[in-house]
Amino acid sequence: MSARTRAFVAFGALALGLLAVPAGAQAPKNVPPWPATPAPTVAAPASQPSTDIAYGAFQRGYYITAFNEASKRAQQNDPTAMTLLGEIYAQGLGVGRDDAKAAQWYKLAACGGDRDAMFALAMFNFQGRAGARDLSEAARLLESAAKLGHAGAAYNLGLLYMQGEQVGQDFMRAGELFTLAAEGGNPEAQYALATMYKEGRGVTKDMSKAMRLMQQASIAGNVDAMVEFAIAQFNGDGTPKDEAAAGRLFLKAAYLNNPVAQNRVARIFMAGRGLPADPIEALKWHMISKAAGASDPDLDVFTAKQTPDVRDAADKAAKKWLSNVAPSRP
Repeated sequence: MSARTRAFVAFGALALGLLAVPAGAQAPKNVPPWPATPAPTVAAPASQPSTDIAYGAFQRGYYITAFNEASKRAQQNDPTAMTLLGEIYAQGLGVGRDDAKAAQWYKLAACGGDRDAMFALAMFNFQGRAGARDLSEAARLLESAAKLGHAGAAYNLGLLYMQGEQVGQDFMRAGELFTLAAEGGNPEAQYALATMYKEGRGVTKDMSKAMRLMQQASIAGNVDAMVEFAIAQFNGDGTPKDEAAAGRLFLKAAYLNNPVAQNRVARIFMAGRGLPADPIEALKWHMISKAAGASDPDLDVFTAKQTPDVRDAADKAAKKWLSNVAPSRP
């Protein structure tokens, strides 16, 4: 994906005291992909039991049943059922994938006021899945869906305001939209808003708010947020210092294949702060992060000082990890 279609949320340099970041292992700038949120899961209102049957079937993987039940409701102008039909055609679940039919159903549902359909149609316009790409129309649809409280739409629209394409660059407006999306439980928005509070861009600088949001995003599974919050925990920067909790969080992010976290875990095992000292684990994670491009001269020196048995054990463990996980890396 070209740089032109990506939104940038800049980060300051990350300092980690004992775990100072080596030049080759700098945390990358956050470059969320555009569009940044997948198509929605369609929710059925409780007041429409037939749509609930369709939605329940969809959730359980009974796609033909979902299609048939949604088709019945769609004939009665039910926007939620129309959106579900769009989703089924868009993903090719139980029927052949057909972007044109998906777009037709999304359009009908969007005209009926369904925010999920507006968002899905916006993504179609960004991706050119139902004709020529129309970024202006996509932005308009995101605006409409965001006004109706769609968290994913608010987040993606916030990225547009950060980027300054299709809409004028406006960091304050981006902050408002990220706030809306963050309150709706969107972890990417929580992370983006945390970064804005951390840097004082578009909002008043507030490290406490930044770390609360970073923690929320981390709990929700945003791996970049895990790494940043673990750094803050280790240093006591904007949140109480807790090296043990930071070590566990770094390890979680390392297992989720984040090279920066893998480098930090290697340093933690080397130093024995936050996690018990373990030279084999230190070398293993160093080899794994190094394979992803995170060089670290200090860990190279530490490796050279270990016995052949320790190096061999670490090498075997690292190779086992890389053989299973490396193919999934971008």
